[in-house]
Amino acid sequence: MRRFPPGHGHQRPLHQLQKGRRLSRALYFIPKTADNFRYPNTASVKSREIQYIYLLEQRDVEINVRDKWDSTPLYYACLCGHEELVQYLLANGAKCEANTFDGERCLYGALNDTIRRVLKEYKQITAKCMKRDYYDAFLQRLLEQGYHSDIVFIVHGKSFCAHRCVLGARSAYFAEMFETKWKGKNVIALKHPLINPAAFSSLLQYLYTGCLDIDVEYVNDCKRLAKQCQLQDLIEDLETKCKKVYEFVSSKPGTCVKVLTIEPSGDSRLQEDLALLAECALPAEFRVGFGELPFDSTDSFSSYPDLCFRVSNYSFLCHKDHFSESEELQTQPSIPVVTLHNISEEIFIRVLYYIYSDDTEQLSPENAYEVLCVADMYLLPGLKRLCGRILAQVLDEDSVVSIWKIAKLFQLTRLEDQCTEYMARIIEKLVEFEEFAAAVKENADAVEERQETDSIPLVDDIRFHITSNVQTYSAIEEANQKLDALDNLLASIGLEC
Repeated sequence: MRRFPPGHGHQRPLHQLQKGRRLSRALYFIPKTADNFRYPNTASVKSREIQYIYLLEQRDVEINVRDKWDSTPLYYACLCGHEELVQYLLANGAKCEANTFDGERCLYGALNDTIRRVLKEYKQITAKCMKRDYYDAFLQRLLEQGYHSDIVFIVHGKSFCAHRCVLGARSAYFAEMFETKWKGKNVIALKHPLINPAAFSSLLQYLYTGCLDIDVEYVNDCKRLAKQCQLQDLIEDLETKCKKVYEFVSSKPGTCVKVLTIEPSGDSRLQEDLALLAECALPAEFRVGFGELPFDSTDSFSSYPDLCFRVSNYSFLCHKDHFSESEELQTQPSIPVVTLHNISEEIFIRVLYYIYSDDTEQLSPENAYEVLCVADMYLLPGLKRLCGRILAQVLDEDSVVSIWKIAKLFQLTRLEDQCTEYMARIIEKLVEFEEFAAAVKENADAVEERQETDSIPLVDDIRFHITSNVQTYSAIEEANQKLDALDNLLASIGLEC
């Protein structure tokens, strides 16, 4: 019987794993019982039996996720005294900003002074400058850099560039004002003494990103603006957060919260609102309920388009601010009509919804590959990941090899890992498929200057998944059978690794 080396797979320390061939893959932690938790990474930090697996890239888990107690992985790492884990989380974008609720909570709850020193001395990499979410990063740049802005607000001498399409889609108040009092104006001066520039800046941040950071002293000013702009969700979020901060500060002497932070919930209203811009961009015949009553909601909403895409003789009225990162538009900024070739209108609609709302309607296993090719051509990594998720849902013994090849071709590391994990589960059946044997041989040939006994990446990944969760004698026996089946295949095709 094959003997597993001590500390195989998930038991190896982080620094040893980083020295291996999986150096390029981010590592993360979950406990053995993680499947029973809604938030695996949060539960893991409370566990003393930490396992290392690929998560930040392959598992795609948000590092600032919150559990039902509004606690983050960083908070639990501080609470339990896991210094190495605290450093790892901070290095990968965990939020711990001074004088915020989360920052003060981590400092107050830290197990020892060493952890507190790490938190205070660390050169903070916030989620704002280390975004793994392409959509959030895009909206943040749109707000801060004002690409193709078409409206300027001047609040007591301070200027704010903005986009009518975004403000109108997010707020019924702005949509109405752009069609009435502010119609035709490019500069709006807001001189009312109760409008605070800092509060207005935070309001714009909320409208663009769904997030809000506001000094505690300006919370009432922000609530006043939210009421004027008919943003009831924001008012409720501010009141809830204020109550939570008050309770925390009252019960924890010595803490000081100066900045209030609002973050979007899982069912983000932001994406739903901005999807309206995609609906407005569609030709009339593609809109839901075209020619029927009641009339489409887009009929009464002006999205202020400034760019037209021609696809298969259909016109899509869009916005430069959302498409300005395309190299084609940067080289031809003055041309209002751009004709796209080698793409159907159905596939372009999927791309359109993704760009505006970070999601795409009617993406299915049938069209996922075609959308994936277009996403790769237009440099849309987020859309590629969405396609990868769809393809992962249809993994079976007949398709896993071909999907693995697609994942390799388009550099979808998460999908590739899911494929090799699935292969590990069915390896005893899979070794009988000629397609799998050919894939192993091809993968071995792709290794530059490979020696006779050098490793084969595909085989290494399958072995890793076979051995990573083995904990009982029966599981060891089953894993050995799978490893033997894989070794027999390698011998039959003249490979050794």
